[in-house]
Amino acid sequence: MREFFKFTFASMLGFILASFIVFIIGIGLLMSVASFSKKETVTVPAKTILHITLDSEISDRAPENPFAGFNFNDMNASRPMGLDEILESLKKAASDKNVSGILLDVSTIPAGIASIEEIRNALIEFKKSGKFIVSYSEAYTQKSYYLASVSDKICLNPAGSMEFKGLAGNVVFFKGMLDKLEIEAQVIRHGKFKSAVEPFMNDKMSEASKEQTLTYVNAIWEQMLKGISETRKISREELKTIADNYSVDSPQAAFKLKFVDQLCYKDELIDELKKRVSISNEKDLKIMKFAKYASAPENEENSGSNDKIAVIYASGNIISGEGDDESIGSERISKAIRKARLDEKVKAIVLRVNSPGGSALASDVIWREMVLAKKVKPVVVSMGDVAASGGYYISCAASKIFASPNTITGSIGVFGVIPNTQKFFNNKLGVTFDGVKTNTYADFIPTTRPMSADEKNIITREIENIYTTFITHVAEGRKMEVAQIDSIGQGRVWSGTDAKRIGLVDELGGFEDAVAAAAKLAKLDDYKLMELPVQKDPFTRILESFSGDNTSVLLKKELGPAYSYYSYLKNMSQIKGIQAMMPYDIEVE
Repeated sequence: MREFFKFTFASMLGFILASFIVFIIGIGLLMSVASFSKKETVTVPAKTILHITLDSEISDRAPENPFAGFNFNDMNASRPMGLDEILESLKKAASDKNVSGILLDVSTIPAGIASIEEIRNALIEFKKSGKFIVSYSEAYTQKSYYLASVSDKICLNPAGSMEFKGLAGNVVFFKGMLDKLEIEAQVIRHGKFKSAVEPFMNDKMSEASKEQTLTYVNAIWEQMLKGISETRKISREELKTIADNYSVDSPQAAFKLKFVDQLCYKDELIDELKKRVSISNEKDLKIMKFAKYASAPENEENSGSNDKIAVIYASGNIISGEGDDESIGSERISKAIRKARLDEKVKAIVLRVNSPGGSALASDVIWREMVLAKKVKPVVVSMGDVAASGGYYISCAASKIFASPNTITGSIGVFGVIPNTQKFFNNKLGVTFDGVKTNTYADFIPTTRPMSADEKNIITREIENIYTTFITHVAEGRKMEVAQIDSIGQGRVWSGTDAKRIGLVDELGGFEDAVAAAAKLAKLDDYKLMELPVQKDPFTRILESFSGDNTSVLLKKELGPAYSYYSYLKNMSQIKGIQAMMPYDIEVE
């Protein structure tokens, strides 16, 4: 008995000590991250050079989540910047007398090509202030070079690398895997271009899918060629020839072809920066991280007006329910639009959309709130990297739609996928199913047996009804004929440039252009911006992270580029009801 109490006491003591240690570590981590999440007041000394790396994922809105940039491997934090914060900081830096220029130190940029376009345009505006931009990299991807091409001087490490080869669109197909598992994806869709379901029914791209993909990939490439040609003074024809021949195969070739101005090491780059700010001693060189500069005080006094423009951020897949900062919950976004509509101080609304689509029902719920809002005040949509299918559905009722030339939009189509897992359970696992029902369709929609012809007809009718509703809403919002929308719909994806040509968007421009248009429509000269939905405070975020809601952050860090495949499969597995979703993810490197 004595030994029993001895071991019991030792076990209890060990548990208490371990719990205490975990508690202390947890409190320390909470205090560390909480203090990190607070923006410090920053003093900007004279002749400051802003160091921009853009090596963290760039969302439309600066995240309040303190774990968004937290590295759980080394327990260090680096606050990621949102596109809104980047654009605002560049505008602030242009008029800041203590900022002399920018060091653009970029390689792989985890952001969409439309976001890069907006940052690039903001850098061009920054240069109009007379301040310099010098870029440096050990390895330029096509995307990072496109951004760097606005620089006064482009530097490349002599032993580095650079890509300039054109764009490609690749799709991962899962049909072979499903065949091996004996799972049938029963697909019903409207739109010959609605290829969101092709990875589950084909082992290669359909001709229609190839046609649309090549069209918008070419449009994005042409926009990139146009920008590089204008800033580097190299003709488009020459750029195409260089890409076709893979001529930029070394740093020396990049220099010879005038893609870069100097091949240099870091010490030589520092010498260049010293010259730019007229400093002889390297110790006097003042280089500030761009994320830190974002916390510097504004140069101008804040607006004294009570008038507001509500900016509503809608990012991620569209789902029913509340959603979060990484998904568009119909309830959450509808509440935000309703709040802005009923607030008399809000004179206009800007909906920032970055979504490949999702639930057709959830999209319709949000669309209804957009219609109601437009009846009482201007509603402008600003499209980000993608505003397709359901993303376009929630945009089409706006007073005015802005898109980047590189925005992926359209994809006006509807589909449903019902898996038939009968053979998988029967042949692979030895599991069978049987049951009873009171009526013919009591077990509809089935997933453990194939659908009957009548059941397929029911879903087909539903899809056709939703598609008709979709194109009718678009026709009403765009003031076009339903037949015309049907002809450019069919699930086809368009670039922002082509979308403007065919009437799906009104203007090519970024977020700030959309805000300016909203102010003009509301006849506002002085106003404040109000961001919605309200983000959760950092402390709540920390508690949610400990409760397991931080899984996506960890997976992104562990899986890296492969996270997109996991995310795609996860989203498809969570599909409920009829979907209005873009074919697949578009990634430009």
